Amino acid sequence: MRRRSVLKTVAGAAMIPVAAGCTSSGSKSSSSSASGSASSSSSSQTYSLDFDSSSYTTLSKTVNTGSGSKKVTYRFYRNNVYVQHPVNYKYQSLNISVPVEIDGKAVNAAKAPIMFAINVGGYTSSSSWGATAQGGGTSEGSAGGGFSGGASAGGASSGGAPTGSGAPGASGASGSSSGGGAGGAAAGASSVGLGSSMGSSWTSYDNGEVALANGYVVVEPGCRGRDQKSSGTNGTYYGKAPAAIVDLKAAIRYLRHNKDRIPGNQDWIISSGGSAGGALSSLVGASGNSSLYDADLKALGAADGDDNVWLSACYSPITDLDHADGQYEWMWSTLTYQAMGAPGGAGSSSASSSGSSTVNQTYSSQLKEQFATYQKGLALPGIDSFGTLTADNYASYMMKAYLIPSATTALSKTLTSSERTAYLAKNTWITWSNGKASFTWDNFLKHVGTRMKTAPAFDTFDLSAAENIEFGSETVNARHFTLYSLRHASGNQSAQLDSDLPKKINQMNPMYHLESKNSSRAKHWWLRTGTLDTNTAHTVVCNLAAITTQLGDQVNSGLYWDGGHAVNYDAPDLFAWIAKLTGYSAT
Repeated sequence: MRRRSVLKTVAGAAMIPVAAGCTSSGSKSSSSSASGSASSSSSSQTYSLDFDSSSYTTLSKTVNTGSGSKKVTYRFYRNNVYVQHPVNYKYQSLNISVPVEIDGKAVNAAKAPIMFAINVGGYTSSSSWGATAQGGGTSEGSAGGGFSGGASAGGASSGGAPTGSGAPGASGASGSSSGGGAGGAAAGASSVGLGSSMGSSWTSYDNGEVALANGYVVVEPGCRGRDQKSSGTNGTYYGKAPAAIVDLKAAIRYLRHNKDRIPGNQDWIISSGGSAGGALSSLVGASGNSSLYDADLKALGAADGDDNVWLSACYSPITDLDHADGQYEWMWSTLTYQAMGAPGGAGSSSASSSGSSTVNQTYSSQLKEQFATYQKGLALPGIDSFGTLTADNYASYMMKAYLIPSATTALSKTLTSSERTAYLAKNTWITWSNGKASFTWDNFLKHVGTRMKTAPAFDTFDLSAAENIEFGSETVNARHFTLYSLRHASGNQSAQLDSDLPKKINQMNPMYHLESKNSSRAKHWWLRTGTLDTNTAHTVVCNLAAITTQLGDQVNSGLYWDGGHAVNYDAPDLFAWIAKLTGYSAT
């Protein structure tokens, strides 16, 4: 068994970084500066889209890669505004880190993969402006899936690590890819449910750091979010949907506009994020080059060019929002609701005080019926020749393709024999025989224990959820985005969504683009969530895996056993997969 220690954790809505196990040092090579300067964050100035390759700081940091530590020397290019007409340049800018030396050996990153690290929690604003090192951006919400504290004083993180813990065993579907996920984990209690009783110390990874240590170019973009409002008594909201995805597309176009100035292979761009960041990573992957965003991109003065990516890595993506309430009830309807004020993840509960209760079963049943209709309409075959997925057979499918393999991997490969014995003694609902775990669906749900959200979970009747706020307008902070909640809250069974919402809902849903068979989508997918995560239903990840597999993409999907929200336990496996697919090696 491999013993690992926790590298970093993220806690709290402010995304405060903890940089244990990581050191940085730097020397100035030339003064860092923005592509254009302005005296205020909201400026009418026109910015150049040409990247200044002469303006960087040379820094170094030590990174734990899972197979040992590596000292990386890299050039840090900061404060690059990526659109000509930003609404807020401090959020519509990006930082770039280019490795030049790893463990004393020179590295040429000219043809390296590019890690596009999306640091967004709760669909809130994210900024890399002012960071002094890789991993120094800030997000107003809790991210995950490879986002943890950076080495700079600038704030939170970049590209791919956890917010919750638990114990691992990412095992499940490989789709049409070669090899499945396995191994790795993080320390501490699970972010939800009864908590994990697995093992002691497990690793959580930051994909931005690990990418740098593998010789990749690392890009950390900021983007607007649902929390932003212009100043003044008549201030307007400027970060509602689809602002975040539009900004991220503009950032990718900026990279390609500067393909002769920025090192890295623009054909190997990898998006990565957790929670809402995972949702945006899936959306970047699914919506490449879609004309649905052209008007928004043009208004910002984004570069002309492609905005598709090669691989999308998504950890606990809070997505498929217009169908998420039905999926949540199908998955978690039997669990009691544990009010926690403002729980982590992309969504929030309408409750403001602690306490446990059963959700309204009428609402829950109605929403489950919606899921059954939705899933039937998708007509998705499960992986490994399972057959068409329906509400009636989805539990059996998830057990066979994900949960049983995940538990088996954790018990056989993550724990020692003595630890496995102790774990099974505490979890007598699991049977261990001939090297394989077995249990029932009902007992798995009892193990999870409680749900984080009420019913409906995402389009709440009182407009308190993060997603209600995400779909606000310039003048209205929060709106309903499903007919079910709108009509229930208004008491008008003929009520219709605001006329601008259908397009924005499509702009924010990767399934819309995947159902449309977008030919410019990512053709490689890395999909993960924790088995104890009740921020959304596991069907979200499983459906993403099923539809991308159906489209012929290479898909590596799995669940981390006893893992919480947006954790990233098997980054070494992701980078091994990328190396196999690309043949790239920094040495």
